[in-house]
Amino acid sequence: MKRYQTILYYCYSHIADAEQFAADHLKFCKSLDLVGRIIVADEGLNGTVSGVPESCEAYMKALHTDERFAKTEFKIDEVEEPSFLKMHCRYKSEIVHSGLRDTSIINPNEKTGKHLEPADFMAMKDDEDVVILDVRSNYEHNLGKFKNAITLDIENFRDFPEQINQLAQYKDKKILTYCTGGIKCEKASALLLHHGFNDVYQLHGGIIKYGKEAGGKDFEGKCYVFDNRIAVDVNQINPTIVSVCYNCGKTTPKMINCANPECNEHITQCDDCGEELQGCCSTACTTNPRKRQYDGTGYYVKVPQPVAKKVAIVG
Repeated sequence: MKRYQTILYYCYSHIADAEQFAADHLKFCKSLDLVGRIIVADEGLNGTVSGVPESCEAYMKALHTDERFAKTEFKIDEVEEPSFLKMHCRYKSEIVHSGLRDTSIINPNEKTGKHLEPADFMAMKDDEDVVILDVRSNYEHNLGKFKNAITLDIENFRDFPEQINQLAQYKDKKILTYCTGGIKCEKASALLLHHGFNDVYQLHGGIIKYGKEAGGKDFEGKCYVFDNRIAVDVNQINPTIVSVCYNCGKTTPKMINCANPECNEHITQCDDCGEELQGCCSTACTTNPRKRQYDGTGYYVKVPQPVAKKVAIVG
């Protein structure tokens, strides 16, 4: 039995005085010896935390006891070591950055795409009148995606609204959206409905839940996750590797952050190029005086930066 757990969750639920909640919640997580990253906004919570099973269980029980978060669903992974080095809990304007903050237009608590459980998603995804839409960023779907999925050229989810017009040709189709854990689809599917797409669905629990409950069939490659694991396996039925090295083009399942902190580009890179370039995406980045020491993982702890007065950040 593995010694630790990593739990992924989100919940759209209004939090009064969310800035103070973030500060208090950080202290609570630290009292449980948890590590992780939680975003708190007026609209809810988005988090990944890691620790021993007893601490994770206590954390989940505490959230479920709070009526605001009683319906929160947790995706639980058994891991060999904690998936973070520190505990961060920050207040931000959204729990996933989209720029869609006008609740009179987009409100995940009132109107989103129809939720599909993993088994139902698997049963529908190959129908002729269905379009599978990946709403994640380039570096995520470059590492892995569903077979035959449509991907968008976006650097961040906040770029998604600008891509809606490119999807107009699919308005008479069933649109099946998916993302890592489901949080982006709540707003992406709502925005599609707002723009006249009538038959919109979303994979409930995202890729992670699909892997756990449906075996990950037809998910090609690995799934990017926002912790020091960087990438996780999903497909237990017909796995394949689809990502290639950014530098040499060789097939590789490995993703890193460039060792140059001023670049920090997310790229797929094979071990040979990683050693040659010291974990950098290019020769130019190897000369940066702030280049971080490459240990083979390509994961680096962020150095805290000065923040605006309104933002609560303790760590």
